[in-house]
Amino acid sequence: MFDFNKSKEETEKSRLTIPLLPLRDVVVFPHMIVPLFVGREKSINALESAMRHEKGIFLAAQKSAEIDEPAEDDIYTVGTIGNIIQLLRLPDGTVKALVEGVERGVIKSYLPDEEFFLVDVEELGEKYSSESNAKLEALIRNIVESFSRYAKLSKKVPPEMLGSMSASDDPSKLADTVAAHLHVKLDEKQKVLETTDVVGRLEKIYALLMAEIEILEVEGRIRKRVKSQMEKTQKDYYLNEQMRAIQKEMGEDDSFKTEIKELEKKLDEKKLTEEAYQKVKQEIKKLKMMSPMSAEATVVRNYVDWILALPWYEKTEDKKDLKESEMILEEDHYGLKEVKERILEYLAVQILSKKKKGSILCFVGPPGVGKTSVAKSIARATNREFIRLSLGGLRDEAEIRGHRKTYIGAMPGKIIQLLKKAGSSNPVFCLDEIDKLSSDFRGDPASALLEVLDPEQNIAFNDNYLEVDYDLSDIMFITTANVLQTIPAALQDRTEVIRIAGYTEPEKLNIAKKYLVAKELEANGLTEKDIVFSDGALLTIIREYTREAGVRNLEREIASICRKVARKIVTDGKKKKIKVLSKSVGKYLGVPKFKFGEIEDRDRVGVTVGLAWTEVGGELLTIESSVMRGTGKPILTTGKLGDVMQESAQAAWTYVRSRADALGLDKDFYKKLDVHVHVPEGAIPKDGPSAGIAMATSIASALLKKKVRSDLAMTGEITLRGRVLPIGGLKEKLLAAHRGHITTVIIPSENEKDLADIPANVLRELEIVFVENVDDVLERAFVPEDKTEMYPYETGTAGAGEMRVNA
Repeated sequence: MFDFNKSKEETEKSRLTIPLLPLRDVVVFPHMIVPLFVGREKSINALESAMRHEKGIFLAAQKSAEIDEPAEDDIYTVGTIGNIIQLLRLPDGTVKALVEGVERGVIKSYLPDEEFFLVDVEELGEKYSSESNAKLEALIRNIVESFSRYAKLSKKVPPEMLGSMSASDDPSKLADTVAAHLHVKLDEKQKVLETTDVVGRLEKIYALLMAEIEILEVEGRIRKRVKSQMEKTQKDYYLNEQMRAIQKEMGEDDSFKTEIKELEKKLDEKKLTEEAYQKVKQEIKKLKMMSPMSAEATVVRNYVDWILALPWYEKTEDKKDLKESEMILEEDHYGLKEVKERILEYLAVQILSKKKKGSILCFVGPPGVGKTSVAKSIARATNREFIRLSLGGLRDEAEIRGHRKTYIGAMPGKIIQLLKKAGSSNPVFCLDEIDKLSSDFRGDPASALLEVLDPEQNIAFNDNYLEVDYDLSDIMFITTANVLQTIPAALQDRTEVIRIAGYTEPEKLNIAKKYLVAKELEANGLTEKDIVFSDGALLTIIREYTREAGVRNLEREIASICRKVARKIVTDGKKKKIKVLSKSVGKYLGVPKFKFGEIEDRDRVGVTVGLAWTEVGGELLTIESSVMRGTGKPILTTGKLGDVMQESAQAAWTYVRSRADALGLDKDFYKKLDVHVHVPEGAIPKDGPSAGIAMATSIASALLKKKVRSDLAMTGEITLRGRVLPIGGLKEKLLAAHRGHITTVIIPSENEKDLADIPANVLRELEIVFVENVDDVLERAFVPEDKTEMYPYETGTAGAGEMRVNA
């Protein structure tokens, strides 16, 4: 054997030329005897050479164990010089070697040899840093104590190892012995091997030892908890089985079996589709084989309960008396002729047709016009149950389709939930605020509704929770929306859109007299003997305290008066009936909120009245133009106008310039002037092309210094050639003109066909002028023989409300 018994000084200077044995997944420390199984040809040759020449062998770890043919760079340079104690060749060609680590060493160079790695190795001596003996002793004690704890937790350290380690007085040997028995990563062990400073090596080993102890303690706690849980489950099962056996012996009913029998009885009595019947039968069969205390049994029971509770074939009988249905609709709502006609048509078809199909309507209109309340009336008129689902802000697809029953707390979607609540498979189902659906990472509810609202698909609606098809085709779906633009096109295509425009002043008066006053009297504990509203008072509230397409604010103002009267009766005691007259409205509601019947109090130069469409109905829009001496800059537009409206202003300005001769202006008049067009209420966004003719009239008026009629409003898109193109939202715009006491309205000739939808009383009180060219507009708009006025401009009142205006 090669003799390593040298003095410390000699060892530090000694160099050896010995074979190298690359090791996979193992680091051999000095004082460590390790059995190695060697199979690579080069490694076997290295061992045989070392034995043949009684040389030592250098044991160094590979950086990666996956490399079969390591190169010089794949092997750590620091390793252990060792002796081969025993070498045994096995039948399969591999070699078992028993080696002992003796001393640390570092590879200085690789020598050429084809059969194995031959290296020039320098022995690394031990170093002791200038630390106090007290610190060294403390480290040794801590390591011995901690290793004892580690051995108890790990159960992989031989007991005799603890005894030999406690008896050792060599700090270096102690460090290497502990490192060899730690189950840490290869690179951590290599760092310990490469540390020649004994105190530093002890510190590293202590840190690794404490980390391993902490991991083993956590593992122990986990094992203990899992074992405890398993024991509890087994105990519960054993006790349940015992209780069941005792109940059986005593002749008592098994509650779980009784519950299953009840479910089977319900299944036999309930009329289901074949698919649903087979599914429930299968689930009950599974339930019988489960422990009643298991979580899965609870899931199955809930699932079966849901399917059996749904109205699969339970229906209400539709009313077959059209006159009675019509009377109910008239009772509940004033006006809304188109809606009522459509419902009566649907009922007539249901009476005549044997193959019945649900209907899908979409009511579109401003807030407060009665879209949701009409849906309730339809349910009453058709003798159906009414259910409502608010879609505003809904952003999770599972709210429509439900969750799969494997999830904890899973439930069907809102469609199925509400049908269970209704107890009928043919209710009137109101999907409220469908234009306010949202979507996010959880899915798109609008896409899920495509199946619900498609008559060809909803005959087999598949809820994720139910996992069986449910027929929605008998349901009368009614959706409501304020605007169509935000509803996806595919969803719009599946519904029949019925527009509900704003109410006229006479309609509002009738609604207030017939419905709102009586409703608020009852809500505030009053009767007709306590208070009475005159028609003049109601008109004053409508004109000066509300400006809306619907009647919601009107109802609030009536409620406010009722509350004040109720307080007066309670405070002063009931004396006589209180009459609310037109002149006394201000006493209850304060200063009027709106000017009524006038946009401008007199005819002015450069000021025109346009008509705009908003989400809450039509509005009047004042447009002002001012002409100043200047340098011919491009037209300036203000009032928070959108791109389309700004382009309309530019088209109007170009048209006026192109018609300079016809209007009596100098050919180069625009080079010495600057034009500014402003639409008041600058905080409100405004957009759309229909203010084109109003802008052209305003600009022409300012240039010609001709006044524009203040009782005239106009709407129409302008082209560069002066043609007036058709616009949308005519009904809402004419209602706004009527509310604002405008007497004449100029509209495009192509919109004449849309007058069929306008209430007769509005048409009677408005003079409608049809135009095809802007020249016709100017002819009707200017006041004849007007006196000029240099700066007549004042801010008008449009009263459009805090919302986007589409002019």
